[in-house]
Amino acid sequence: MTELGTQGHAAVVPAAGACECNHQHDRNRTESTSRATNQVIVAARAVTVTKGARTILHDIDLEVSRGEIVTLIGPNGAGKTTLVRVLLGLETPSRGSVTRADGTVIGYVPQRIEIDRALPMTVRRFLRHGLPVGEGEIHVALHEVDAHRVADRQLSVLSGGEFQRVLLARALLRNPDLLVLDEPARGVDYSGEAELYALISHIRDARGVGVLLVSHDLHVVMAASDRVVCLNHHICCSGVPHAVARHPEYARLFGPKAADAFAVYEHHHDHRHDLSGEQSSP
Repeated sequence: MTELGTQGHAAVVPAAGACECNHQHDRNRTESTSRATNQVIVAARAVTVTKGARTILHDIDLEVSRGEIVTLIGPNGAGKTTLVRVLLGLETPSRGSVTRADGTVIGYVPQRIEIDRALPMTVRRFLRHGLPVGEGEIHVALHEVDAHRVADRQLSVLSGGEFQRVLLARALLRNPDLLVLDEPARGVDYSGEAELYALISHIRDARGVGVLLVSHDLHVVMAASDRVVCLNHHICCSGVPHAVARHPEYARLFGPKAADAFAVYEHHHDHRHDLSGEQSSP
């Protein structure tokens, strides 16, 4: 594993309003150490980020392994994007460390990407820009995300869902070991969300990559996840989706009806659709 972070000894003050959940945090660490270390792609250990008097992240332990979809949820301002930046090596933690498996390649789809809509650029040209890829690779990536029909369209005329698929195709052109997707359903309508998360699951299955999702779309994205981590400057709770949805901290952050709503969502989505829309058993 290659270390990316720093290790210091500065005093840390928990964020205001942080709950006392050391027992849960200990369980999280026990779960982490029980994972097969040769399968772990990226791991954060006791990561803390402070900016002035503010603690953005406090004592975060997080792992993503090959073949699993981990979803990071939490309210606005909880530190989700900061944690992603730390995991990517774009920001250095005040304390703690981040390690990646040697040779790890990450495909990243940021929450926001600014493209001048007046700029004439086709999807094909956008995918080639800055990447040493050929037409064959672009063809395969666009087919993989079911966006081959837009290859020669201008970026400016794409729908929200089409644009997100193109961004995903660009991330896949790096042949990543880990996909990091920050709000991948941004600008996508409700019916398109489930299709997009089904596509992400399909890519995980086909490629064996690890996936870290950051999302506010709780019901859809949680149901598509193997493991959910609830963040509010510290890790409030983590585990399989239905367990997190019933955790008191989840209810405190998202309201007492959140767990009930998720249970209803699971009940009405206890089957799956393939990419052609055909229903199948779970």
